[in-house]
Amino acid sequence: MTPKERAQKAAAAMWGRDNASKWAGMELAEVDEGTATLTLQVADHHCNGHGICHGGVTFMLADSAFAFACNSRNQSTVAQHNVISFIAPAQSGDLLTARATEQSLTGRSGIYDVTVTNQTGQKIAEFRGFSRAVKGPVFDET
Repeated sequence: MTPKERAQKAAAAMWGRDNASKWAGMELAEVDEGTATLTLQVADHHCNGHGICHGGVTFMLADSAFAFACNSRNQSTVAQHNVISFIAPAQSGDLLTARATEQSLTGRSGIYDVTVTNQTGQKIAEFRGFSRAVKGPVFDET
């Protein structure tokens, strides 16, 4: 199995169990070893009292992209620590794209950067996720 095929199988297994990302309206656009891209069309129900996309929704999108990237090698991996910087507000109707890229993987610990942009390419947020591998695979390869 190639690394991309492994990443795609891990993503399919995770997506099948990921009720939260689907509930929020996310779509898995692309995955490869150490990378993942998810999208979200911002709807009115994603917006806060200021009429902009709730920061928790933006965080959730970035966190989901991070999850698919750090599980792409079929090693069950969870978040250890995450931080986000909000750069610009997203609006209802915006199409957000979260692109996660592995920066470092040493032993059981990884570092991933996720950039969230809108449909014009404007940066909405920058997220850094720190991962920790736990026991077991995402899917059975035997």
